[in-house]
Amino acid sequence: MAQVEIRLPKMGESVTEATITNWLKKVGEVVELDEPLVEVATDKVDNELPSEAKGTLVKILFEKDQVAQVGDVIAIISTDGGAVAEAPAAATANQPAANNATPSPVTAASSSSATAAISSNGDRFYSPLVKSIASKEGINQTELDAIEGTGQEGRVTKKDILNYIENRSSAPAAPAAATPAANTATVAKPATAAVAGNVPAFIANMKEPVVVPNPGDEIIEMDRMRKLIADNMVMSKHVSPHVTSFVEADVTNIVLWREKNKKAFLAREGENLTFTPIFIEAIAKAIKDFPMINISVSGNQIIKRKDINVGMATALPSGNLIVPVIKNADRLNLTGLAKAVNELANSARNNKLKPEDIQGGTYTISNVGTFGNVMGTPIIPQPQVAILALGAIRKLPAVVETPEGDFIGIRHKMFLSHSYDHRVVDGSLGGMFVRRVADYLEQFDINREI
Repeated sequence: MAQVEIRLPKMGESVTEATITNWLKKVGEVVELDEPLVEVATDKVDNELPSEAKGTLVKILFEKDQVAQVGDVIAIISTDGGAVAEAPAAATANQPAANNATPSPVTAASSSSATAAISSNGDRFYSPLVKSIASKEGINQTELDAIEGTGQEGRVTKKDILNYIENRSSAPAAPAAATPAANTATVAKPATAAVAGNVPAFIANMKEPVVVPNPGDEIIEMDRMRKLIADNMVMSKHVSPHVTSFVEADVTNIVLWREKNKKAFLAREGENLTFTPIFIEAIAKAIKDFPMINISVSGNQIIKRKDINVGMATALPSGNLIVPVIKNADRLNLTGLAKAVNELANSARNNKLKPEDIQGGTYTISNVGTFGNVMGTPIIPQPQVAILALGAIRKLPAVVETPEGDFIGIRHKMFLSHSYDHRVVDGSLGGMFVRRVADYLEQFDINREI
């Protein structure tokens, strides 16, 4: 019987694993070539994986909410319509495909036992990913409960458990006769130390208040993306001391130029001409003038980025946000930027973004003006050090200076809100950068050719 192994493909430079969120086909059903087979979720993006063969789905090796590594066999398809077949020994649900050694019955039993022993109790929730890592590393329930969590409500994140494993492997082994209480005290210290290296202990140990719903209140469970956003926002505020500078920009020339040229641009390029590419163009120019905005922090080192990759926060139909990235924005002309903005925005709205579309950002913009807001104080997406919020463009009376004298005129104005990491971006740099962006916007050539 001819069988095809369906493996979890590589879905981005830094993506090594994914959670199975939904099987679109059941065992025994016929699958067409390139027909969507399974939905998976990474910490970057959700994806539908198409079938690599036509045939009958005879075995599913990873159930819903289980975590698979890149290269793992997740399903088997029979191309000749055969019956359900046993999976190869190397493709068990918790065994990476790259490992050619078949685990012994004792090892397999131990792994299964460890997985079953780990559970989310009433005080603490463990994600499938954390459970999977704990199972593979032989961490039992007591040991896992002792790890200090930096996630929401003290949850243990992937970073927490990996930091713990790294410290545990370098620490001396505990005496064999140690009591469970002594073991708990021993393993808690490395995790606490790892956390303390990034945030103060009192912050790491903070607990959210327990909220008791009132009669008639509706309880809504966060979806997976909202949980990720929440964890990332809390982490960013813990890591980076945020400061925000505000500048008001006169964008009258841009508004008039776009109004005059948008129909011709649509006819020539088949693309809508929005304000976003014009703003990104100005930001890329300002980053070239102030390259120390285009950096990341790693411990005590500052990484100065060579490329200028601008992320743009985009609202999804679900209400969540995602940040697709325009790579090498400084190398694109206005037409190229407009096409890139429209393509990524459409892909985001239709859930068609690829993992590489949301990776590698070095600076981010958030258009709060879309929601009618005049300004905002955005949170920095780590590991970047700055983000710019674009406010709504409004008609306002303003003093206009001319060689013949000053007069009051109606001008199109907007606020730029620049949040930055005060560990490495001082007020002078953060303020001068956003002022430079405003200067480029105000100096826009109203006679510019499209």
